[in-house]
Amino acid sequence: MKKQLAFALIGLSSGILLTACQQNKKGETSKQDTVNTTYKEGQFGYDLEFLQKYDSVLILSNESGLGQILVSPKYQGKVFTSTADGPDGKSFGWVNYKAFSAPVDPHMNAYGGEDRLWLGPEGGPFSLYFENGKEMVYENWKTPTSIDTESWKLISADGSSAKMEKDTELKNYAGTVLTMKLNRDIKMLSNSQIESDLGIQLSDKIKSVGFSTLNSITNTGKEAWTKETGAPCLWSLDMFMPTDSTVILVPYEETAQGKIATTDYFGEIDKDRISYKDGVLYFKADGKSRGKLGLSPQRAKTIAGSYDLANGILTVTKFTIDSGKTYLNQEWTTKKDPFIGDAVNAYNDGPLEDGGQMGPFYEIESVSPAAFLKPSEKLDHSHNVYHFMGDKEQVSILLTKLFNISVQDIQSAF
Repeated sequence: MKKQLAFALIGLSSGILLTACQQNKKGETSKQDTVNTTYKEGQFGYDLEFLQKYDSVLILSNESGLGQILVSPKYQGKVFTSTADGPDGKSFGWVNYKAFSAPVDPHMNAYGGEDRLWLGPEGGPFSLYFENGKEMVYENWKTPTSIDTESWKLISADGSSAKMEKDTELKNYAGTVLTMKLNRDIKMLSNSQIESDLGIQLSDKIKSVGFSTLNSITNTGKEAWTKETGAPCLWSLDMFMPTDSTVILVPYEETAQGKIATTDYFGEIDKDRISYKDGVLYFKADGKSRGKLGLSPQRAKTIAGSYDLANGILTVTKFTIDSGKTYLNQEWTTKKDPFIGDAVNAYNDGPLEDGGQMGPFYEIESVSPAAFLKPSEKLDHSHNVYHFMGDKEQVSILLTKLFNISVQDIQSAF
């Protein structure tokens, strides 16, 4: 019989000694060294067992013990995946199994992760991914190792939260050396916290999981980061499992000026894959066609998500936006204004020109304003993730409450 983990914090590389615990039906706990080995791909327990081969992962849980997430200090403080139904339940995050045993990639090591922290800008005159003078093409693109392959330091952890940090120094395209400290504070959310965060009421017919991430960057150098030197930004990216029936939902301000979304990051998105209606952008998330879009801080709202029509699973992300501040252009060009950029992005993976494919997965992303910081100053960016499943009628009520649309609206969007 498969064991249901209430929480576990297993053999952390930082030297903190913690144990795996199992909760039985009477609410008592007993130590367990392993989990059952009969899980199938797509289940949370399968991803846990896989990751334990390469890492000492943290398993955080909510008050029911069924809502769980996997957190990794070794793999840059990622939340690798989550479940609303214990180890037997669906694993919501995308884990790139083949990347763990592959040689180190000089461009990017895509281990996956339901929520990871990157830094921007990716392109432009202050890029952190290209060396000064190099053409902005894939051959020259390189993810900074501090957010790609290097371990982070675990500061503290318990059954429902973890704090991690990373000191690093990066040189941008303009030649400015940026000395910084990055922090990640990850917490499981109780049902009452989810209800308060989203202004909803959860039915007992719904299974849910939610977690918050508070991400921060501190200027630990001696010089201020300005529009002349360039400044970084915090970038939260969520990689989820696609299906043929999943649609990304991005609400937007209808009265804002300018185009609704930038839709040509990787070539123009086909018109049959994206639509707009009554303040909501619909974008197919089937992992079959590569495309990325973005919304400005004036257009974007503080919520985005997706809905799986076949399985009745609602995913919600909530994040901070400050439309009065500067957002950085992340496009691979030095010819555009570097200080006019997007606050929210969505990506659907698909085959490359050579027929290969990294995923499939889809992403929902949010970024902070530019971190124009003086020495010792800090910028925070919060990004929360929630999943709801169970009775489809009850989930559809949440969909309407949060996005002001119906299941029928999604069905008729394309």
